[in-house]
Amino acid sequence: MRSPRLAALELKRFGRGRLPRAAIVAIVLLPLLYGALYLWSFWDPYKQLDRIPVALVNEDKGATADGEKVAAGAEITKNLLDSEVFSWHEVSAAEARDGVEDGRYYLSLTMPEDLSRRVASGSGDAPETGALQVRTNDANNYIVGQISRTVFSEVRTAASTKASRSFLDRIFISFSDIHDATQRAAKGADELKGGIGEAKKGSKDLADGLKNAKDNTGRLAGGLSELTRGADALETGSRKVADGTRTLAAKIDGVAADLRPYLRDDGKSLGAVARLTADATRAIRGDLDAMAASAPAAAARAEKSAETLAGVHRELCEDAADPDATACPALKRATTAADDAAEAAGRVSALVGENKGALRNLDARLIDLEKKADDLADGSPRLKERLESAVGRIDALNTGARNVARGAAELHTGLTGAASGSQEIDSGVGELRKGAGNLDGGLFKLTDGSAELAGGLHDGVAKIPDYDEKDRDRRTEVMADPVKLASQSLHQAPNYGTGFAPYFIPLSLWVGAMVAYMIIQPLNRRALATGASAWRIALAGWLPVVAIGLVQVGALMAVLHWSLGLQMTHAAGTVGFLALVICCFAAIIQWLNARFGAAGRILVLAVLMLQLTSAGGTYPVQTSPGFFNAIHPFLPMSYVVEALRRLITGGPLEPVWQGSLVLLAFTVAALALTALTARRKQVWTLDRLHPELTL
Repeated sequence: MRSPRLAALELKRFGRGRLPRAAIVAIVLLPLLYGALYLWSFWDPYKQLDRIPVALVNEDKGATADGEKVAAGAEITKNLLDSEVFSWHEVSAAEARDGVEDGRYYLSLTMPEDLSRRVASGSGDAPETGALQVRTNDANNYIVGQISRTVFSEVRTAASTKASRSFLDRIFISFSDIHDATQRAAKGADELKGGIGEAKKGSKDLADGLKNAKDNTGRLAGGLSELTRGADALETGSRKVADGTRTLAAKIDGVAADLRPYLRDDGKSLGAVARLTADATRAIRGDLDAMAASAPAAAARAEKSAETLAGVHRELCEDAADPDATACPALKRATTAADDAAEAAGRVSALVGENKGALRNLDARLIDLEKKADDLADGSPRLKERLESAVGRIDALNTGARNVARGAAELHTGLTGAASGSQEIDSGVGELRKGAGNLDGGLFKLTDGSAELAGGLHDGVAKIPDYDEKDRDRRTEVMADPVKLASQSLHQAPNYGTGFAPYFIPLSLWVGAMVAYMIIQPLNRRALATGASAWRIALAGWLPVVAIGLVQVGALMAVLHWSLGLQMTHAAGTVGFLALVICCFAAIIQWLNARFGAAGRILVLAVLMLQLTSAGGTYPVQTSPGFFNAIHPFLPMSYVVEALRRLITGGPLEPVWQGSLVLLAFTVAALALTALTARRKQVWTLDRLHPELTL
């Protein structure tokens, strides 16, 4: 019976009953658990980073640089919150520390309180670097810590670039300022060159003037002698004045000492007396005015009354025939009194008339007294203050007189020194005259030097750059970030799952073949019993698993492509290469199971582990220990992983052809070994009848 028919019969055996059919279905779908399920779990983790909780702490207090507010912490915080990297939570430093420790946050980023000050210090005298503080906890997740280092490195680079750009912009502005200042200096040098000629002319005038000054210094010495004598007299007189003011101050202080107790104790009574005096003076003036106005009229009325009373007395007493003895004496006395009153009124009227000038003088004095009494009454509450003020002024006068005396003495001393100094001035002017001649000669050299200075400054202006705003911004941009990474990814994998698919696909197919040989005999017993050829027996046990593997490949790739979105550069080539892979894996697993029996299943698992660790499916194999580098070229999965990378993401296909040849060689070699094992199995031994280990 031919091998394909034997294989078909082996598969047909699983169609007899529900449990065998379920086993076949399970085997077909098993690679999906290793391939599709694993890849699905981390298909594109970087796209989901915004779900990772990260603590963000901004303790930056800001700073001021060149009059501008710098808030580096607030700006970084805003940019991070606007980004889609991580799920940021603004918290306090203590909450961030506790959160990273207990796992609420995978990591934390802290902007210290002096971040802006350090960033702005580049323009000061003591520049410092700012530090972003990152706290991770590998006990939460090691990979997140690795990702954060990359992300925060970009954050640090962006912050450093901005700080450098600000610093360099100020440098380029300084270049422009230096250019303008040098240009002004060159213009000033030109003016200096012209001014030196004027200075040379002035040096001659200076020499002539010094000659005249020499003549005048003699007269100055004579005048200072006269001033010295006058200062001596001034010193003597001012000393006498100071002595006099000292005596006056002593007397005033004594009088003030006597008055102070009275003013302190009777100041209010003095005011009341002064007020009473003023009021009485006003009353007296009123009475004097009334007396002066009414005295003549009163005298006339008194005289008339006396005459009338005298007429009544004559009529009743002197001319009457029968005078009244009782009334006449009284009437006589009344007449006499009226005459006396009229005489007195006449004298008063005459006195007023004769003393009008004296009354006016008296009235003026009364007015003056009234005014002074009012002033005294009004000023009585402040008499003590005025007394103290007067004493203070006298003391100040005394102090000033002493200062004048002292100044006069100093003036005398100074003029004496000036008189002697005038002689030195006279000799000094002679030296100046000689120096003026030397100055005239030096100005020739200065003329040459000023011309050289002007030329050098003009050359410097041409060499110092003067950038406009646009050019300055362009240069600042380049120097702040002089080297950019021109990253170009050849045949870039769009996501994490696509990059790992070449590793997990062969893993799932190996596991699928391994499980398939747990329910399918690696060597067909019927073929062994009938004495079929060894190659036919090997193929009969290999083809059923290959058939199942091809179905596994179809199911796995369908799910990866249409469900997860795996895009393959060479889709047909990928499926065809995987068919070769399943043929190779099935042949190797068949031989291990056929040759070693129950122990072969353990060897199948061991070979899988060796291939996974040496295939370079995650990190380059060069990063692994030497043992894995040594076995890497001798295991088929190494070539499978490399070939699938080119078929899925693109690139030269040499690894595909090389891998195909290697897989074909492994397949033929494994089938040959299986055929050799089948020939040995056709001979029954006690070990086969009673195996030491069965699984």
